Amino acid sequence: MDPAVLGLILVILTFLGIISGIHIGVVLLVLSLLGSWMATGDLVVSASLLGTGPFYSLFSYEIVVIPLFILMGLFVVVSGSSEDIYKAFNLVLSKIPGGLAIATVASNAIFAAITGVSIASAAVFSKVALPEMRRLGYDHKFALGTIAGSSVLGFLIPPSVLLIVYGIFSRESIGKLFIAGIVPGLLLTIVYSLGIITMVKFKPSLAGGGSQKCEKISVKEIASSLFNTWGAMALIVMVLGGIYSGFLTPTEAGAMGAISAFVLGVIKKKINKQSIVYALHETGLITASFFLLFIGAQMYSRMLAITGTVQLITDTLVGLPLAPLLILILIFIVYIMLGAFIDSISIMILTLPIMIPVVETFGFNLIWFGILSTITIEMGLLTPPFGMVIFVMKSTIGEGVDIEDIFRGIIPFLLMMIGTLAILVAFPVLCTWLPGYM
Repeated sequence: MDPAVLGLILVILTFLGIISGIHIGVVLLVLSLLGSWMATGDLVVSASLLGTGPFYSLFSYEIVVIPLFILMGLFVVVSGSSEDIYKAFNLVLSKIPGGLAIATVASNAIFAAITGVSIASAAVFSKVALPEMRRLGYDHKFALGTIAGSSVLGFLIPPSVLLIVYGIFSRESIGKLFIAGIVPGLLLTIVYSLGIITMVKFKPSLAGGGSQKCEKISVKEIASSLFNTWGAMALIVMVLGGIYSGFLTPTEAGAMGAISAFVLGVIKKKINKQSIVYALHETGLITASFFLLFIGAQMYSRMLAITGTVQLITDTLVGLPLAPLLILILIFIVYIMLGAFIDSISIMILTLPIMIPVVETFGFNLIWFGILSTITIEMGLLTPPFGMVIFVMKSTIGEGVDIEDIFRGIIPFLLMMIGTLAILVAFPVLCTWLPGYM
């Protein structure tokens, strides 16, 4: 059998295995061994990949940044800083139509600059924001859609786990990718906020119909609430400022962030033995799951290279009688379709070994493509039938919410994400401007 055809068959088997419910890391490892064996005809050589693959996959200074940022985010959650951020924005934006929904978006943007994980944002703000929006009579689907839509900022605004993964596979500077995500993240935040104001203006019932009385809020209350966010703001300035200035590498920034988040929790008297054990345990579980994925993906990419599948796909796409931009759109459509069945990190790990050679062949800027890919893959977290953010919200909220309500509420936010993506495609400088100064 032709090695390239074998590779394509194994790619199809990969998706069938994932859809059937087998852990994606296991699927990648098994098929990598099988594919290498069938392509080389030597089981001993193929089996040696199991010994060298894990070592060389994780033997990277950059990859240490992932557990560090995860630990930082968990310490921030334990410290209660997310609630402080939400309360502050709630007071500041209380007079604006749909102010509570905009406060949720703005709070998620700030929270994203600390955690880097959308699922964490969805879980936290399902507990923090939803009860308050329900109390003020917000439309049920609109409230759920706001929380789900704004949670995806966690994977776009730095530090972002997805951008770290992309940087490792593309060999682009993780620091530059982090900085590149700032402007698109702020743009999506602004688009969401303007969209909420527009929706509430044309349909006031979405935000309680304006019938509830706004409590009079003093300047002192607002100032006090904003002051309570000092810890979270200091973390953001330290992490992003350290990376942008070149004073800290992303890995060093992750370490400093984790330590500082722990100290913040101690100062706020929220850190105890149970919270420390919880943060370390969750960090270990998430990191172990990711490392299994990463090892499998690295071995899988070697198998695709051995069989010539990557080159075959690249030559096929380049040979299509289509403009490069249309090829790019096709790639994004594939990402959105995959997002309906696979989580975002798995999508990136699974497809980057194939997509990056294609993107390089067409001469696209890899930092720009990384930001666009992140946004597109994030859409998959919100799409049926298996949008992960939706199921995390359902699990967090429990009774009183239907999956269908969340999916319906998210539609306007998906449209706003598509609009933001179109702006970034039309104006690549929005992604490349800040990194150019590093």
